[in-house]
Amino acid sequence: MDAVILQALNGLDKGGAYALIALGLTLIFGTLGVVNFAHGALFMLGAFCAVTMQKLLTLSKQIEDTSVTFFKAYKEVPYLKIWFGDTGLLLIDYSVPLAVLLTIPVMLLIGLIMERGLIQYFYKRSHAEQILVTFGLAIVVQEIIKAVFGANPIPTPAPDIVSGSADIGTWLGLGPTLVYPWWRLLYLGFSVAIIAGVFAFLRFTTFGMVVRAGMQDRETVGLLGIDVQRRFTIVFGLAAVVAGLAGMMYTPILPPDYHMGMEFLVLSFVVVVGGLGSLEGAVLAGFMLGILQSFASMNEVKSVIPGIDQIIVYLVAVVVLQVRPRGLLGRRGVMEG
Repeated sequence: MDAVILQALNGLDKGGAYALIALGLTLIFGTLGVVNFAHGALFMLGAFCAVTMQKLLTLSKQIEDTSVTFFKAYKEVPYLKIWFGDTGLLLIDYSVPLAVLLTIPVMLLIGLIMERGLIQYFYKRSHAEQILVTFGLAIVVQEIIKAVFGANPIPTPAPDIVSGSADIGTWLGLGPTLVYPWWRLLYLGFSVAIIAGVFAFLRFTTFGMVVRAGMQDRETVGLLGIDVQRRFTIVFGLAAVVAGLAGMMYTPILPPDYHMGMEFLVLSFVVVVGGLGSLEGAVLAGFMLGILQSFASMNEVKSVIPGIDQIIVYLVAVVVLQVRPRGLLGRRGVMEG
């Protein structure tokens, strides 16, 4: 029972990352009609925003180490500690949560530049051309990150207060042997909060209502005198922010490296399974595939079907699209020929 609960939780927090990326992908497809294969790169850039914040907060200078009395020795001391003492060390400890202050403006700017500088020229092109150009963009971003940050993963720890594990076994009445990392639980809660925020924004704000109307009938909304394109550009930026925040918060779980974006390209299949154009379908598919991947990675499962954890996403995609070509909750006519 403990193993099943742990795998379910692993699947949910991984599914949270998948759902956030899939939500952004579907927002972009639903508004602009663009299949954005660079969305995994946006997730990676968000992760490196956290890395950058950590590096900024830990900038240091050499000062003499007075604990060494036999000869002159020096040690690196962060400027924040020199200026603010223990408060500075606390700020360094909270580098990942504080990275939200960097991630939101940076990812919004990157999203707007990407849409205005490149994506707008491919609105009327085929999906194959969109996939090729955005995939190429993802490779360029990956190589830039590799050149700036190096090829090795960069550990980015969570704050000490949430670095341990929660005693979920006691919560569920199953005994003290069932524990789960606090940060993963926080990531799951964060994912749900962001998803709820996006849906609330689209449903209950005037801006969101216009966007939803434009997704259904762009021409009619434009005839009402509303600049739909400008709103869709902003939505592209917001989708980039969602992907960036997902990557930023994921850094204590998976140390970021330059290949991180490519690893999350599998999320393109999440959108297909859930249904292109369906925000609800994207979220459902994200969590579903996260859970399936988690259970498929169990030794008991792999001993029966070797390698199933490597192909489960593709297998589910094939089965779902054979039965329902437009995806689980896809709009009628999308991806149906």
